[in-house]
Amino acid sequence: MTETVSVPLPGRSYDVRIGEGLLARAGAEIAPLLKRPRVAIVSDETVAAAHLSTLEQALSAEGISSVALTLPPGEATKGWPQFSRTVEWLLEQKVERRDIVVALGGGVIGDLVGFAAAVLRRGVRFVQIPTSLLAQVDSSVGGKTGINAPQGKNLIGAFHQPSLVLADIGVLDTLTPRDFRAGMGEVVKYGLLGDAAFFAWLEENADAVIGGDRAARQYAVKRSVEMKAEIVLRDETEQGDRALLNLGHTFCHAFESATGYSDRLLHGEGVAIGCALAFELSARLGLCAQEDPSRARALLAQAGMKRDLRDIPGDLPDADALLDLMGQDKKVVDGRLNFILARGIGAAFVTSDVPRDAVAGLLQEQLAAR
Repeated sequence: MTETVSVPLPGRSYDVRIGEGLLARAGAEIAPLLKRPRVAIVSDETVAAAHLSTLEQALSAEGISSVALTLPPGEATKGWPQFSRTVEWLLEQKVERRDIVVALGGGVIGDLVGFAAAVLRRGVRFVQIPTSLLAQVDSSVGGKTGINAPQGKNLIGAFHQPSLVLADIGVLDTLTPRDFRAGMGEVVKYGLLGDAAFFAWLEENADAVIGGDRAARQYAVKRSVEMKAEIVLRDETEQGDRALLNLGHTFCHAFESATGYSDRLLHGEGVAIGCALAFELSARLGLCAQEDPSRARALLAQAGMKRDLRDIPGDLPDADALLDLMGQDKKVVDGRLNFILARGIGAAFVTSDVPRDAVAGLLQEQLAAR
């Protein structure tokens, strides 16, 4: 059964459709949005090999023609060269402001294509068809689009909401176990930041979600999307509450930078480690009970997810260098680094009042244990 989560932003409302078989019905889902029966699709080589023909057939069945561009897979694609290539290709295809661009892929494709749509002709509409768990529960919803810079992750971008999101639970079967578990990092994050009941549900059902149980997967995606939509409605452009969605990300982005945005550390893996460290830091600062980081780590362990710096292969910089990388994060305000900490499971909050030596001490301990 397909379920719908609405994101009713004034003048920019859209639906997130969640269920099995949506990719094969994508033509019927997208057709009502079209001014003319033609779309441009951007994907990556891995996703295109698995899913592009299904999408093209679904569009064709509704009389919709399509053109497609496939980019290299991986985080390295999310930079100026492939972004420029995408924008210029869309212009060559004579995509008009009233047309639809379709992002078929994971978070890299969704972020890059959304940003391309935001700047093309000062804004064209786009549809997200997220094919990874991480993209379905996080990056496809909320309108954050962008690319990475040499100085850091997601430092170039725009807020540009999609016109529709189609989250097909069935396509998750094609993910590698590592990629699926990386997506679970973002799912666990939602329970940790604002829904203790959802966290408790994950403690009981994480094995079913990872094992492929359809109902469990659909509920995990739906609840994550509901939570993100609620926060985006309160704070679309991240002036306050939306920063809660960055639980674990201040650590994560520094680790991703330190590993060169490579396959050494996937984004969701960094989020999982970052969440564990944020709760450990919260406990050390006397903000939450010591049992809370223990529960967080236990769920991550149960799901076979990374949770410590020692889980990242290869060399890492020292604690001071990692702190400097955190200082390049978008969450720096007036030179002060904002952390998302917690008073308990489901009770995250934003603060810039975090002693540098407490963070440095935690990182030093983690590095020493490698």
